[in-house]
Amino acid sequence: MLAKAVIVLFLIVIVYCLGSALYHLGRDKSDSEGVVKALTWRIALSIVLFFLLFVLFAMGWISPHTI
Repeated sequence: MLAKAVIVLFLIVIVYCLGSALYHLGRDKSDSEGVVKALTWRIALSIVLFFLLFVLFAMGWISPHTI
């Protein structure tokens, strides 16, 4: 259950970073640094989440559901 909570937390933070980038984009056209920082965090968190999913699956803590 803890692994699923961590995954959901990562997804929430990734969506927050995406929203933050949208806010910086719409707020000021000359403030591209805020957009770049937010999108960089989003990409970094997405990569970490991707590898975390591989590790959790390899350890057997999560498994795909069958249909």
